[in-house]
Amino acid sequence: MADIKAIVQENIKNHPVMIFSKSYCPFCKKVKGLFESMNVNYHALELDLRDDGQAIQENLLEVTGQKTVPNVFIQGKHIGGSDNVHLLYEGKKLLPLINPPSANYDYDLIVVGGGSGGLSCAKEAANLGRKVAVLDFVKPTPIGTAWGLGGTCVNVGCIPKKLMHQAALLGQALEDAKHYGWDYGDKVEHQWETLREGVQNHIGSLNWGYRVQLRDKKVTYKNAYGVFIDNHTIKTTDKKGKELVMTADKFVLATGLRPRYPNIPGAKEFGITRYKVPADDNEKTNVPNIYAIGDILDGKLELTPVAIEAGKLLSRRLYRNDTLLTDYINVPTTVFTPLEYGAIGYSEEDAKAKFGEDNIEVYHLEFQPLEYTVAHREANACYAKILCNKEDGERVIGFHYLGPNAGEVTQGYAVAIKCGATKADFSNTVGIHPTCSENFTTMEISKSSGATFTVTGC
Repeated sequence: MADIKAIVQENIKNHPVMIFSKSYCPFCKKVKGLFESMNVNYHALELDLRDDGQAIQENLLEVTGQKTVPNVFIQGKHIGGSDNVHLLYEGKKLLPLINPPSANYDYDLIVVGGGSGGLSCAKEAANLGRKVAVLDFVKPTPIGTAWGLGGTCVNVGCIPKKLMHQAALLGQALEDAKHYGWDYGDKVEHQWETLREGVQNHIGSLNWGYRVQLRDKKVTYKNAYGVFIDNHTIKTTDKKGKELVMTADKFVLATGLRPRYPNIPGAKEFGITRYKVPADDNEKTNVPNIYAIGDILDGKLELTPVAIEAGKLLSRRLYRNDTLLTDYINVPTTVFTPLEYGAIGYSEEDAKAKFGEDNIEVYHLEFQPLEYTVAHREANACYAKILCNKEDGERVIGFHYLGPNAGEVTQGYAVAIKCGATKADFSNTVGIHPTCSENFTTMEISKSSGATFTVTGC
């Protein structure tokens, strides 16, 4: 009996997650499946496959009062059976038991920056049961502009940009409408204040929504400027000058970019500069417990969805034992100019530099959207191009589109390229006619052929 007690105690002591199980038990399989889905290593002792299994189960009954399996221990603490484990999981308490937070710090994680990437990182860490704080403080620009929680994208970037872009498209549509038979008076005016008020009201609702989300996830929010004292300590100063010292096991820098202006005429009015935090593929800086995501990262794409993805995946690697890294190559993006531009993956120049010019096949064409014809807009002003790696079955590694609705067109193809689509996959897909997007399913003219690359009919 002494040996049985020793076997039980040694297994509980030596394995952070210990499951006394039976190989055929559906509840045991359910618990093991849960840990596997969380990328948590566990040790299971299958009692039905051991000669001393019955004796071990009897000892567990004596020790824990539990007759059944699975009988789970985490960090030496008795958890119980399947129901107890799943209740802890649903309450976001399971992972903190497996990887307990350090009692030496105020927080498990402090995120410096309340933009898209910082908020994503903070909320995901909170979802995983961590104690999290967010610092966000916007210093006014040289002309006095400041804004609320949500970062550049929400306040002065993607959101207002797209809404104002839509206003410009509607202005063009008014001109097109005459050619489509719409008759209206000569006086058409734009009211800037109406547009500005509508945009600002929407931004305000987003600012408030972010604060509510942080509160609901029990993330501490400080509207304060942070300065590191050491790699685990940061001093914050709010707009009233009140200082507070906070400590954390880990930090994530997600401050985005703000320009630094040289003292020369015109710099503040016309200049744009940036500043390079270098980090590895795990977004770790040269300080082991400090990470960086978003625009502040040296050499990475400066895009809101990239920062959001990086923040989410970083928290999962830190607190859920995930290994998935951010893909900084197969990223779709769009420039919302009057004629929109969308892209995924490599540029033609970068693809040839990486894979060799002889290994890249470029397919392209110029086209005119059907909607442009009746409106007598410029013919063949739009362009489509894909780059294919010939050594990899003509896998599509670059996508470029210049035309209407570039964001909507590009997003769909991003999924295909992420899944490894080839030129044959594009060609074997039936297009929707008549659309701009269908051109990617019909293009057959390679740049190397030198042939005319203009669409002339259906």
